[in-house]
Amino acid sequence: MGSFKGHVLPGSLFLAVGLWQVWAAVGRYVTDPGSFRVRAWRPVGWFGGRARCLELYVVAGGAFLDMCVELLYSTHLHIFVGPERVLNPAHMNDFEHGGMLLMFFLFGAVALLSEKTRFLPLPEGTLCLIAAAAFSAEFLLFYFHSTTHKGLEGYYHLLLVILIGFCIVTAVAGALFPTIFALDLACGILVTLQGLWFYQTAFTLYGPMMPRGCHLDDGSIACHSHESQVRGELLANFQLFSLVFLVFVFVLGSYAIAAARYGHPDLRRLHAEEAAAQCGSEDRGNGFMQMGLPADVAA
Repeated sequence: MGSFKGHVLPGSLFLAVGLWQVWAAVGRYVTDPGSFRVRAWRPVGWFGGRARCLELYVVAGGAFLDMCVELLYSTHLHIFVGPERVLNPAHMNDFEHGGMLLMFFLFGAVALLSEKTRFLPLPEGTLCLIAAAAFSAEFLLFYFHSTTHKGLEGYYHLLLVILIGFCIVTAVAGALFPTIFALDLACGILVTLQGLWFYQTAFTLYGPMMPRGCHLDDGSIACHSHESQVRGELLANFQLFSLVFLVFVFVLGSYAIAAARYGHPDLRRLHAEEAAAQCGSEDRGNGFMQMGLPADVAA
Protein backbone atom coordinates (compact mmCIF):
# COMPACT_ATOMS: atom_id res chain seq x y z
CA MET A 1 0.00 0.00 0.00
CA GLY A 2 1.30 3.42 -0.90
CA SER A 3 0.87 6.84 0.65
CA PHE A 4 0.30 10.43 -0.38
CA LYS A 5 3.94 11.43 0.12
CA GLY A 6 5.14 8.19 -1.48
CA HIS A 7 3.46 9.21 -4.74
CA VAL A 8 4.09 12.96 -4.66
CA LEU A 9 7.88 12.68 -4.28
CA PRO A 10 8.53 10.53 -7.39
CA GLY A 11 5.74 12.39 -9.17
CA SER A 12 7.56 15.69 -8.63
CA LEU A 13 10.78 14.26 -10.07
CA PHE A 14 9.08 12.78 -13.14
CA LEU A 15 7.07 15.96 -13.71
CA ALA A 16 10.06 18.31 -13.49
CA VAL A 17 12.22 16.17 -15.78
CA GLY A 18 9.36 15.52 -18.22
CA LEU A 19 8.43 19.19 -18.64
CA TRP A 20 12.07 20.06 -19.24
CA GLN A 21 12.43 17.25 -21.79
CA VAL A 22 9.41 18.48 -23.76
CA TRP A 23 10.69 22.06 -23.86
CA ALA A 24 14.26 20.99 -24.67
CA ALA A 25 13.13 18.65 -27.48
CA VAL A 26 11.01 21.37 -29.05
CA GLY A 27 13.73 23.99 -28.65
CA ARG A 28 16.45 21.84 -30.18
CA TYR A 29 14.25 20.93 -33.13
CA VAL A 30 13.08 24.43 -34.05
CA THR A 31 16.64 25.79 -33.64
CA ASP A 32 18.13 23.42 -36.21
CA PRO A 33 15.71 20.80 -37.60
CA GLY A 34 18.23 19.47 -40.12
CA SER A 35 20.72 18.27 -37.50
CA PHE A 36 18.22 17.14 -34.85
CA ARG A 37 19.11 13.95 -32.96
CA VAL A 38 17.28 12.05 -30.22
CA ARG A 39 18.98 12.34 -26.83
CA ALA A 40 18.71 10.22 -23.70
CA TRP A 41 19.04 13.45 -21.68
CA ARG A 42 18.75 17.11 -22.61
CA PRO A 43 21.56 19.59 -21.90
CA VAL A 44 20.76 22.90 -20.22
CA GLY A 45 22.26 26.05 -21.69
CA TRP A 46 21.68 28.37 -18.73
CA PHE A 47 24.42 30.22 -16.81
CA GLY A 48 26.96 29.95 -19.59
CA GLY A 49 26.74 26.17 -19.80
CA ARG A 50 27.64 25.53 -16.16
CA ALA A 51 24.23 23.91 -15.67
CA ARG A 52 24.58 21.72 -18.78
CA CYS A 53 24.06 18.44 -16.89
CA LEU A 54 21.34 19.72 -14.55
CA GLU A 55 18.84 17.11 -15.74
CA LEU A 56 21.25 14.29 -14.91
CA TYR A 57 21.94 15.74 -11.46
CA VAL A 58 18.19 15.92 -10.82
CA VAL A 59 17.68 12.32 -12.01
CA ALA A 60 20.62 10.83 -10.12
CA GLY A 61 20.23 13.00 -7.00
CA GLY A 62 16.45 12.69 -6.87
CA ALA A 63 16.55 8.92 -7.34
CA PHE A 64 19.23 8.57 -4.65
CA LEU A 65 17.24 10.75 -2.21
CA ASP A 66 14.03 8.82 -2.83
CA MET A 67 15.95 5.54 -2.51
CA CYS A 68 17.25 6.62 0.90
CA VAL A 69 13.69 7.48 1.95
CA GLU A 70 12.45 4.04 0.89
CA LEU A 71 15.31 2.00 2.37
CA LEU A 72 16.25 4.02 5.47
CA TYR A 73 13.34 6.23 6.55
CA SER A 74 10.36 4.02 5.61
CA THR A 75 11.94 0.88 7.07
CA HIS A 76 13.21 2.66 10.22
CA LEU A 77 16.42 0.70 9.60
CA HIS A 78 14.62 -2.59 10.36
CA ILE A 79 15.98 -4.08 7.15
CA PHE A 80 16.87 -7.55 8.44
CA VAL A 81 14.89 -9.61 10.96
CA GLY A 82 15.12 -12.98 12.67
CA PRO A 83 18.13 -15.07 13.61
CA GLU A 84 18.72 -15.80 9.91
CA ARG A 85 18.90 -12.03 9.20
CA VAL A 86 16.54 -12.18 6.24
CA LEU A 87 14.95 -9.16 4.58
CA ASN A 88 12.06 -7.82 6.62
CA PRO A 89 8.91 -9.02 4.83
CA ALA A 90 6.92 -6.13 6.31
CA HIS A 91 8.94 -3.69 4.18
CA MET A 92 9.25 -5.68 0.96
CA ASN A 93 7.31 -2.93 -0.80
CA ASP A 94 10.01 -0.41 0.18
CA PHE A 95 12.81 -2.71 -1.00
CA GLU A 96 11.13 -3.09 -4.40
CA HIS A 97 10.78 0.68 -4.79
CA GLY A 98 14.42 1.06 -3.80
CA GLY A 99 15.48 -1.39 -6.53
CA MET A 100 13.52 0.54 -9.15
CA LEU A 101 15.04 3.85 -8.01
CA LEU A 102 18.51 2.29 -8.12
CA MET A 103 18.12 1.79 -11.87
CA PHE A 104 17.28 5.47 -12.43
CA PHE A 105 20.22 6.45 -10.22
CA LEU A 106 22.51 4.23 -12.29
CA PHE A 107 21.25 5.79 -15.51
CA GLY A 108 21.96 9.30 -14.22
CA ALA A 109 25.37 8.30 -12.82
CA VAL A 110 26.45 6.47 -15.99
CA ALA A 111 25.32 9.37 -18.19
CA LEU A 112 27.27 11.80 -15.99
CA LEU A 113 30.39 9.62 -16.23
CA SER A 114 29.98 9.47 -19.99
CA GLU A 115 29.58 13.26 -20.25
CA LYS A 116 32.07 14.45 -17.64
CA THR A 117 34.92 11.93 -17.93
CA ARG A 118 36.85 10.08 -20.61
CA PHE A 119 36.55 6.70 -18.91
CA LEU A 120 33.06 5.79 -20.16
CA PRO A 121 32.40 7.45 -23.54
CA LEU A 122 29.06 5.85 -24.39
CA PRO A 123 27.14 6.67 -27.59
CA GLU A 124 23.72 8.28 -27.27
CA GLY A 125 21.93 5.14 -28.44
CA THR A 126 23.44 3.13 -25.61
CA LEU A 127 22.29 5.71 -23.06
CA CYS A 128 18.78 5.48 -24.54
CA LEU A 129 18.85 1.72 -23.98
CA ILE A 130 20.03 2.21 -20.38
CA ALA A 131 17.08 4.58 -19.87
CA ALA A 132 14.82 1.90 -21.36
CA ALA A 133 16.26 -0.59 -18.83
CA ALA A 134 15.38 1.80 -15.98
CA PHE A 135 11.82 2.14 -17.28
CA SER A 136 11.68 -1.66 -17.64
CA ALA A 137 12.61 -2.06 -13.96
CA GLU A 138 9.81 0.37 -13.08
CA PHE A 139 7.40 -1.55 -15.33
CA LEU A 140 8.26 -4.89 -13.72
CA LEU A 141 7.90 -3.41 -10.22
CA PHE A 142 4.37 -2.15 -10.75
CA TYR A 143 3.31 -5.19 -12.80
CA PHE A 144 4.68 -7.85 -10.42
CA HIS A 145 4.24 -5.91 -7.18
CA SER A 146 4.43 -7.78 -3.88
CA THR A 147 1.69 -5.42 -2.70
CA THR A 148 -1.48 -6.77 -4.30
CA HIS A 149 -3.24 -3.88 -6.01
CA LYS A 150 -6.89 -4.74 -6.46
CA GLY A 151 -10.06 -2.89 -7.30
CA LEU A 152 -9.84 0.85 -7.85
CA GLU A 153 -6.24 1.04 -6.62
CA GLY A 154 -5.26 -1.66 -9.09
CA TYR A 155 -6.91 0.24 -11.93
CA TYR A 156 -4.90 3.40 -11.21
CA HIS A 157 -1.70 1.34 -11.17
CA LEU A 158 -2.71 -0.39 -14.41
CA LEU A 159 -2.93 2.97 -16.18
CA LEU A 160 0.48 3.86 -14.76
CA VAL A 161 1.93 0.59 -16.09
CA ILE A 162 0.60 1.43 -19.56
CA LEU A 163 2.34 4.82 -19.48
CA ILE A 164 5.58 3.17 -18.36
CA GLY A 165 5.31 0.64 -21.19
CA PHE A 166 5.08 3.43 -23.74
CA CYS A 167 8.17 5.04 -22.14
CA ILE A 168 10.10 1.82 -22.80
CA VAL A 169 8.95 1.74 -26.43
CA THR A 170 9.93 5.36 -27.12
CA ALA A 171 13.34 4.97 -25.43
CA VAL A 172 14.19 1.87 -27.50
CA ALA A 173 12.82 3.45 -30.69
CA GLY A 174 14.92 6.56 -30.02
CA ALA A 175 18.05 4.39 -30.00
CA LEU A 176 17.03 2.75 -33.30
CA PHE A 177 15.77 5.88 -35.09
CA PRO A 178 17.85 8.78 -33.73
CA THR A 179 16.69 11.43 -36.21
CA ILE A 180 12.93 11.31 -35.54
CA PHE A 181 11.78 14.35 -33.58
CA ALA A 182 8.45 12.74 -32.63
CA LEU A 183 10.20 10.02 -30.60
CA ASP A 184 12.19 12.52 -28.53
CA LEU A 185 9.08 14.59 -27.93
CA ALA A 186 6.94 11.54 -27.10
CA CYS A 187 9.41 10.44 -24.43
CA GLY A 188 9.17 13.82 -22.70
CA ILE A 189 5.37 13.76 -22.95
CA LEU A 190 5.15 10.29 -21.39
CA VAL A 191 7.54 11.15 -18.55
CA THR A 192 5.42 14.25 -17.86
CA LEU A 193 2.24 12.16 -17.85
CA GLN A 194 3.87 9.74 -15.43
CA GLY A 195 4.57 12.57 -13.02
CA LEU A 196 1.06 13.95 -13.35
CA TRP A 197 -0.45 10.49 -12.85
CA PHE A 198 1.56 9.95 -9.66
CA TYR A 199 0.08 13.22 -8.42
CA GLN A 200 -3.41 12.23 -9.55
CA THR A 201 -3.12 8.88 -7.77
CA ALA A 202 -1.95 10.60 -4.58
CA PHE A 203 -4.83 13.09 -4.54
CA THR A 204 -7.45 10.51 -5.54
CA LEU A 205 -6.56 7.46 -3.47
CA TYR A 206 -4.83 9.10 -0.50
CA GLY A 207 -6.18 12.66 -0.60
CA PRO A 208 -9.36 14.71 -0.94
CA MET A 209 -10.44 13.44 -4.39
CA MET A 210 -11.60 9.95 -3.37
CA PRO A 211 -14.55 8.94 -5.60
CA ARG A 212 -17.97 8.80 -4.00
CA GLY A 213 -18.76 5.37 -2.61
CA CYS A 214 -15.09 4.46 -1.99
CA HIS A 215 -12.89 5.07 1.03
CA LEU A 216 -9.49 4.27 2.52
CA ASP A 217 -9.97 1.40 4.95
CA ASP A 218 -7.09 -0.07 6.96
CA GLY A 219 -4.47 0.61 4.32
CA SER A 220 -6.53 -0.39 1.28
CA ILE A 221 -9.15 1.17 -0.98
CA ALA A 222 -12.65 -0.25 -0.44
CA CYS A 223 -15.74 0.56 -2.50
CA HIS A 224 -19.27 0.04 -1.19
CA SER A 225 -20.47 -1.64 -4.38
CA HIS A 226 -19.37 -2.77 -7.82
CA GLU A 227 -21.13 0.26 -9.29
CA SER A 228 -19.04 2.56 -7.07
CA GLN A 229 -15.84 0.91 -8.27
CA VAL A 230 -16.88 1.17 -11.93
CA ARG A 231 -17.75 4.83 -11.40
CA GLY A 232 -14.29 5.37 -9.89
CA GLU A 233 -12.61 3.67 -12.86
CA LEU A 234 -14.55 5.80 -15.32
CA LEU A 235 -13.49 8.85 -13.34
CA ALA A 236 -9.87 7.67 -13.63
CA ASN A 237 -10.24 7.49 -17.42
CA PHE A 238 -11.60 11.03 -17.48
CA GLN A 239 -8.74 12.24 -15.28
CA LEU A 240 -6.16 10.66 -17.59
CA PHE A 241 -7.79 12.20 -20.67
CA SER A 242 -7.79 15.60 -18.94
CA LEU A 243 -4.07 15.29 -18.14
CA VAL A 244 -3.32 14.28 -21.74
CA PHE A 245 -5.20 17.39 -22.90
CA LEU A 246 -3.20 19.61 -20.51
CA VAL A 247 0.09 18.18 -21.74
CA PHE A 248 -1.10 18.59 -25.35
CA VAL A 249 -1.76 22.30 -24.70
CA PHE A 250 1.67 22.63 -23.05
CA VAL A 251 3.37 21.02 -26.06
CA LEU A 252 1.59 23.28 -28.55
CA GLY A 253 2.35 26.37 -26.45
CA SER A 254 6.01 25.36 -26.10
CA TYR A 255 6.34 24.77 -29.84
CA ALA A 256 4.70 28.10 -30.70
CA ILE A 257 6.93 30.05 -28.27
CA ALA A 258 10.11 28.23 -29.30
CA ALA A 259 9.39 28.62 -33.02
CA ALA A 260 8.72 32.35 -32.58
CA ARG A 261 11.88 32.96 -30.53
CA TYR A 262 14.40 30.46 -31.92
CA GLY A 263 12.88 29.22 -35.19
CA HIS A 264 15.49 28.37 -37.83
CA PRO A 265 14.76 29.50 -41.44
CA ASP A 266 14.93 25.85 -42.47
CA LEU A 267 11.95 25.17 -40.19
CA ARG A 268 9.66 27.34 -42.28
CA ARG A 269 11.12 25.91 -45.48
CA LEU A 270 10.51 22.34 -44.31
CA HIS A 271 6.94 23.17 -43.36
CA ALA A 272 6.38 24.84 -46.73
CA GLU A 273 7.78 21.83 -48.60
CA GLU A 274 5.62 19.41 -46.61
CA ALA A 275 2.54 21.56 -47.24
CA ALA A 276 3.32 21.76 -50.96
CA ALA A 277 3.86 18.01 -51.17
CA GLN A 278 0.58 17.38 -49.40
CA CYS A 279 -1.29 19.78 -51.66
CA GLY A 280 0.30 18.15 -54.72
CA SER A 281 -0.80 14.73 -53.53
CA GLU A 282 -4.35 15.96 -52.99
CA ASP A 283 -4.44 17.60 -56.43
CA ARG A 284 -3.30 14.36 -58.10
CA GLY A 285 -5.93 12.45 -56.19
CA ASN A 286 -8.65 14.86 -57.26
CA GLY A 287 -7.50 14.57 -60.87
CA PHE A 288 -7.76 10.78 -60.85
CA MET A 289 -11.20 10.98 -59.25
CA GLN A 290 -12.38 13.36 -61.96
CA MET A 291 -11.23 10.86 -64.59
CA GLY A 292 -13.21 8.15 -62.82
CA LEU A 293 -10.08 6.38 -61.53
CA PRO A 294 -9.23 5.54 -57.92
CA ALA A 295 -6.77 7.96 -56.31
CA ASP A 296 -4.19 5.23 -55.62
CA VAL A 297 -3.65 4.47 -59.33
CA ALA A 298 -0.64 6.77 -59.49
CA ALA A 299 1.90 4.21 -60.51
